[in-house]
Amino acid sequence: MNTVVLKGEFMPDEQTEDQAGSPVREGSPDSAVDRVADFYGAYIDAVDDGTDDLGDELRAHYLTEDLRQRLAAWEEANHADGVLRAQDVPTHWAVRYHDSGAGHLFTTVTLTWGTGPDAGHTRLAVQSDLSTKLISDIEDG
Repeated sequence: MNTVVLKGEFMPDEQTEDQAGSPVREGSPDSAVDRVADFYGAYIDAVDDGTDDLGDELRAHYLTEDLRQRLAAWEEANHADGVLRAQDVPTHWAVRYHDSGAGHLFTTVTLTWGTGPDAGHTRLAVQSDLSTKLISDIEDG
């Protein structure tokens, strides 16, 4: 059975659409991959909506304290959002499992900038701690 990635969730082919033909989205609080997808989806919505407090609250809930401190330093040096590695808000995001080992899970987050054939893409390497499911590192991928 093939697996399809749909806005961060892994779905078997026959479950990618419901009866009306709409994409099915689902997740689990036990899945570190789903938690990365949940974070990026909610965070991008909060930034796009201009809800600054929500973005900070999401960071506090999903990111380790150490990563939050490192992001603050990165943001000061780069004058951009450290979670997105940009000053703008992406038009689409996708999260894919990459690897796991040594107590960590690694995902690749692909951010799309713009639409159509001229859309750009950024890939981020995101590390989560398996014991806490918190995101502990974000680097350019």
